[in-house]
Amino acid sequence: MKRILFSVLFLHYTILFYSQAPFPGNEEIKQFAASKTCVVLEDNQMSYYNLYIKAAMKEYWRITPYEFITVKEFNVMRSKPAYSFIVLTETNYEKDKSISLYNFINLLQGKDVDKLGDMPEICAVPLSFAGEDDFEYGYKLGAILSFMQNHARLIHEDPSKTGRRYLRFYNENIPDLMNRTILVKQEDLSPDIGSIERIKAIYSNKIEIVTEDEIVKAIETKAPGTVILHKVGPAGERREGYCFKMLIGTDDAVMYYYNVHRIDKLNPNGFLPADLKRLARFD
Repeated sequence: MKRILFSVLFLHYTILFYSQAPFPGNEEIKQFAASKTCVVLEDNQMSYYNLYIKAAMKEYWRITPYEFITVKEFNVMRSKPAYSFIVLTETNYEKDKSISLYNFINLLQGKDVDKLGDMPEICAVPLSFAGEDDFEYGYKLGAILSFMQNHARLIHEDPSKTGRRYLRFYNENIPDLMNRTILVKQEDLSPDIGSIERIKAIYSNKIEIVTEDEIVKAIETKAPGTVILHKVGPAGERREGYCFKMLIGTDDAVMYYYNVHRIDKLNPNGFLPADLKRLARFD
């Protein structure tokens, strides 16, 4: 179970609910396909998130018409099935003793329900560790929005692909990674695989340690046959909480891998040898 807190930057106070957002039924999936998507902006006029999401929506969002709205407008409009919503939330896990908070980007379908947590969740993707500089994830928003659209199309064609483990469903795409090049940043790797030599001792397929600028270019040019690592974990020297790892295609916006682990001494904050071993089974 996860609990979701709307960011203090949104509402100037915290809205809290404890239930897992429900997944959409067939009728709600159809409503999304016919909806107008409202992107909820932060009230903070200096928010870099607002700048990033506006640019990414213009460049990448194609599945529905969209508009940008305020939090106040969201609170009025969220009950209407004619609208869907992209909302930034802060989330933690009840069993996480570190009480770490993560930013999730959520695609929700409008519904006349009392609680925000009862709005149907089309898709939700970990975006960053709460409090982390927006620069750390802003350049990947295009790839993430593209994936979210692909997921919405998928469940429209096959509603059975919703469910509590829907991101893990994408691990069935792992064999297709053998024809692709994985781009990773040095700081997103755990120390045990912090060099190409250590990586190749486990995974012999195509993988490159690159700069952030090279990942930006791959996303913007939709580099063929390429996937990027999107890693979300605690910032700084924290050695507790969760680490999320996703591999997303730059040319097709397909998720090829999803995993999450609890951070401890044996499993640090980063892409692990265990992740490479899972991929290497198809190497």
